[in-house]
Amino acid sequence: MKPHPSLRYAALVLALSGALLAPPVQATPAEQFFPVLVYRSGPYGPNGVPWANGYVDYLKMINARDGGINGVKITFEECETGYATDRGVECYERLKGKGPTGAAVFQPLSTGVTFALTEKAPKDKIPLITAGYGRSESQDGAVFKWNFPLLGSYWTAADIIMQDIIKREGGAAKLKGKKIALVYHDSPYGKEPIALLEERAKMHSFTLDKLPVTAPGVEQKSTWLQVRRDRPDYVLLWGWGVMNSTALKEAIATAYPLDHLYGVWWSGAEPDVKDVGADAKGYRALAMQYGSGIGRVQQDILKQVYDKNQGTGPRDLVGQVLYNRGVYSAILAVEGVRRAQEQYGKKPMTGEQVRWGLENLDLNDAALKRLGVDGQLRALRTTCENHLGSSWARVQTWDGAKWVMSPEWLDADMQIIKPMVRQAAAKYAKERDITPRDCAKETSGT
Repeated sequence: MKPHPSLRYAALVLALSGALLAPPVQATPAEQFFPVLVYRSGPYGPNGVPWANGYVDYLKMINARDGGINGVKITFEECETGYATDRGVECYERLKGKGPTGAAVFQPLSTGVTFALTEKAPKDKIPLITAGYGRSESQDGAVFKWNFPLLGSYWTAADIIMQDIIKREGGAAKLKGKKIALVYHDSPYGKEPIALLEERAKMHSFTLDKLPVTAPGVEQKSTWLQVRRDRPDYVLLWGWGVMNSTALKEAIATAYPLDHLYGVWWSGAEPDVKDVGADAKGYRALAMQYGSGIGRVQQDILKQVYDKNQGTGPRDLVGQVLYNRGVYSAILAVEGVRRAQEQYGKKPMTGEQVRWGLENLDLNDAALKRLGVDGQLRALRTTCENHLGSSWARVQTWDGAKWVMSPEWLDADMQIIKPMVRQAAAKYAKERDITPRDCAKETSGT
């Protein structure tokens, strides 16, 4: 039986009135959320601030100049960790679900936080970029699927310092019988280079003295009294924050020759030497790729952000060592998203999609020129097996007023490092019951 026409009319009226009264459907905003873990306060603040400013300014610049990443606007939120592992984990838990697709990628800016998040990221399917820090064995993507120690690890850093020392000495054979001391932040960060240095010590028959410094590193007198007593041929400084300037002052007080003191790339920035000034002349430190200076990308930041009074910090910090490193870290994150969009579409990416993008990065010379960092970074290419991408660095020297960059690029010796990575990664996989990926099959698509 057909319904009466009057009933059909009434039903139509109700349907139309319901449609008119219903709230409009809101389109999901095309936004990509980036959590920003920072430390702007405490003993590590002077070093954490310029990095955070560079990171955030680059994100702002991409929005202002390009309208986002292929039309997808960037949103971000800072979370203060104070360089404390527990606070870093709290920030991660608070920010991981934000944005339309969740957090794109985390950059812990702490090796201790990296160790903790390495256990969490696989479950949450969020990649970690640890540019120049973190777990050295995590360059093995078969085991560490979600970790990306792009641009360098502490094993590559220690190896490059040793290469520079060998060149100065006139060959590896000249190291026999010598003594090298490692003054290090007594934390996962400071302990990372020990395995590589012990391997080099066995190879070249030198003695390695390990001298831990309790965080934050404002008290080092006993450490440097030991240095004065033992007079090592070289001292390697693995410090961060106030520990670095304190170490330089104590080295000067004990008359240790500063041209035989090498800092890792986290011990070679303006905050480390500004309070020591001319007295630190001769001090050498690694530069993770580029050091200080203004290039095309920094000029774009000044034009698009600072000229519009939207800079995150003082204009005169733009171009400093750690500011630039924050910029490069942001570039890696943005390019991971951009690469993922090539595979999955120009829309907000999930953490899992960004992980694919980071594992398939190919920042060749043409790409670096497009990004405005030609002359600042070396080409970088990642694969399933290789989550490092690039292992080059240079040595810079403090001339009393500014950093002077060596023109020579040094590449870490993978004949030494790769076996160490395989062994450490295999041990990690066994302890945590991880089945390593078959990268050959994944690459071939089988």
